[in-house]
Amino acid sequence: MTENTDTTALSGAEDLEAVSAVPAEEQLGHRMGITVTEYAPDRVVGTMPVAGNRQPYGLLHGGANAVLAEQLGSIAAALHAGADRVAVGLELSCTHHRAVTEGSVTGVATPLHRGRGTATFEIVITDENDKRTCSARLTCLLREKPPAS
Repeated sequence: MTENTDTTALSGAEDLEAVSAVPAEEQLGHRMGITVTEYAPDRVVGTMPVAGNRQPYGLLHGGANAVLAEQLGSIAAALHAGADRVAVGLELSCTHHRAVTEGSVTGVATPLHRGRGTATFEIVITDENDKRTCSARLTCLLREKPPAS
């Protein structure tokens, strides 16, 4: 797997397209404005705007935090799995600590466990003042890639 330690922003469609079966514009992360800014086996970072991802009270939607966490953790798991395997979400938990009403949030996924059959990542989401707004944990199942049809 290619390691990218350059912090230039990725749209999710460049080098990461190798782990995707559908175009970026058809993916939920794209629709929510998630941008991956850094990816390597030990750390995946991405940002997401609050605008367009709010719940009715004007706060960042908790489900949006979950999407950001799963996006970053899944990329990290796919990097660990390698080109001949796929990573699929098995369990996601999110604890929302602080409301966010404007700007953007940043998520950082780091490994807690990287095994042969599963991989678990902690995803810490912070606001623009570097205050933790959400703690998430994602476990992915690592499977052999299905044969091409």
